[in-house]
Amino acid sequence: MIENLQTSDEQLLEKLINEKKEQKCVFESIINIESNDITKENANMNADTPAGMMMKFASEASKKFVDENLISKDVLEYVNNNKLHIHDKDYYPTKSLTCVQHPLDKVLTEGVIAGHASIRPAKHIETATILACISMETTQNEQHGGQSIPAFDFYMAPYVRNTYIEELKKIERLNNEDYSEYYNEELKDYLKKSLDGLTGIDRIKQAAMNETVRRVHQSMESFVHNMNNIHSRGGNQVVFSSINYGTDTSAEGRCVIREILNTTYEGVGNGETAIFPIQIFKIKTGVNYKPEDSNYDLYELSCKVTARRFFPNFINLDASFNQHELWKADDPKRYMYETVTMGCRTRLFENRFGPKTSIGRGNLSFTTINIVRCALECMNINDKNERIDTFFKKLDDCLVIAAKQLDERFQFQKTALAKQFPLLMSKLWIGSENLKSDDTIESVINQGTLGIGFIGLAECLVALIGKHHGESEEAQQLGLKIVTYMRDKVNEFSEKYQHNYSVLATPAEGLSGKFTKVDQKEYGKIPGVTDRDYYTNSNHVPVYFKISAKKKAEIEGPYHNLTRGGHIFYVEIDGDATHNPKVVMKVVDLMHKYDMGYGSINHNRSRCMDCGYENADKNMVVCPKCGSHNIDTLQRITGYLVGTTSRWNHGKLSELHDRTTHSVEK
Repeated sequence: MIENLQTSDEQLLEKLINEKKEQKCVFESIINIESNDITKENANMNADTPAGMMMKFASEASKKFVDENLISKDVLEYVNNNKLHIHDKDYYPTKSLTCVQHPLDKVLTEGVIAGHASIRPAKHIETATILACISMETTQNEQHGGQSIPAFDFYMAPYVRNTYIEELKKIERLNNEDYSEYYNEELKDYLKKSLDGLTGIDRIKQAAMNETVRRVHQSMESFVHNMNNIHSRGGNQVVFSSINYGTDTSAEGRCVIREILNTTYEGVGNGETAIFPIQIFKIKTGVNYKPEDSNYDLYELSCKVTARRFFPNFINLDASFNQHELWKADDPKRYMYETVTMGCRTRLFENRFGPKTSIGRGNLSFTTINIVRCALECMNINDKNERIDTFFKKLDDCLVIAAKQLDERFQFQKTALAKQFPLLMSKLWIGSENLKSDDTIESVINQGTLGIGFIGLAECLVALIGKHHGESEEAQQLGLKIVTYMRDKVNEFSEKYQHNYSVLATPAEGLSGKFTKVDQKEYGKIPGVTDRDYYTNSNHVPVYFKISAKKKAEIEGPYHNLTRGGHIFYVEIDGDATHNPKVVMKVVDLMHKYDMGYGSINHNRSRCMDCGYENADKNMVVCPKCGSHNIDTLQRITGYLVGTTSRWNHGKLSELHDRTTHSVEK
């Protein structure tokens, strides 16, 4: 007995010594600004700066504290066995939530207190866009995920009209006349035109309109520049921001849409592509999708901009699961019933505990299951049916633990006080306006979602039956069976725990190589399973598999309805898309045809890191503008862009290298 105790003590001591050595190595890699998967975990963050280094120190120390104090032993066992990944685990002790869709109208009409002074409500377009920045920048420090504006066009539209009225008043004062009868006159559109040939009130109104459009454009420029340059969250990264727009058919809303698109097309600074905000154009028949629709011209413009600047992405409001029974074309607040998304892909719409809307809600936390691991553990079973049955049992175990872990985190999050999130829990989160500063947030956060994600469906299928879903109809049917099973289980968990559980097609940025590295070490390099440095993103067909865009849509489309916590469809276009916006429209048509919710276009864009010059020449080694050899590739890492691949982790760089293009049929 004494010998056993001594052995146990020695093993514990050895374990503690090894953990201390490991932590020392991690901290030294941060100090020495080494390029590794720890410092490159988040491509939006510069971990080389003092604030970035401090963030990484805190992050790594926090994760250890969570493992030792805040999660159950059975959950920790699944994490340590490479079956589960708790996202944003470093923020766990803060009780923070992931993200929110900002009800910006409240901020614009009521003002905010975001620091040492209150900010008055907006009156004109310039202050409206500044308040939009402040809202997202402030809340970025109160959450661990992203910030999104769900109806940017609708929210900004009133301030376009206010600006127009102000311009009329300026001319009033010059001419000593009264134009008040034209203040609220219905306008068809805001378009800049020459004053030549115009006289009287027509000339005056056009002059006011021209100046209004100029100011709106300048405000959009300022908004985009601010979102790409003002650092938030500890001072080491810009806000992970998104804006949704496209369905406001008023003259003012159309002006907002047109000028944010024009600004994006022109680029920032020296003309380089803006990384943020991630822009999402809402597609809806009767509004902008058909040639006879009011905003069809803006849809065409959005495709032109995407062909050059990657953004906007597209959300399909016509998808069967993105529709709302209360949406009406003549409702001025119809945006309340429009599905929106975070740029990365996070989606929420359905709600068991409140109104069906995306606005004022967000994800609370999410956890990803390594379904490849579940399949690897079954590979030695010769009988295929038995192998698949065993896989589902292991998947079920993982789902149960994941649901439990998310509920445990929820029980911890709900004890936070409203004053810990000054803006989020006073103006933004649905129901928070009724909270006092010392109230807990328990009564309101159940409006949010808990996401159970997955990674590596393609590799999982190869491990189970020898082929992935891009190669085999049998594999496709098994893939759909797996994700349907997950969907059904999260519905059960929603009833059991009384939360909004959902299935998420995990973005997997930092996670893309983490699971693989451990599994590869244990199982070796298995062709089609562990032979690459990453697992395929969620339910996607592998990036290296040559396939047409149409076939890819046909395969991936059915998964979108099953993954209502978030999903995305990518198409890699070969060559210069700048002069071919029609190809973008064809991709949107595929989304429409195959009932897909959210999609985006990837294409080549080379950038000079010294002067900002960009073109579509993938072989550019010397900048034709400044002669620099400091050339990098602008690429989409998950749902968002990264201005330099130097911040990508090893797994994502390997995936980027393997990406192939998808032909878009004429």
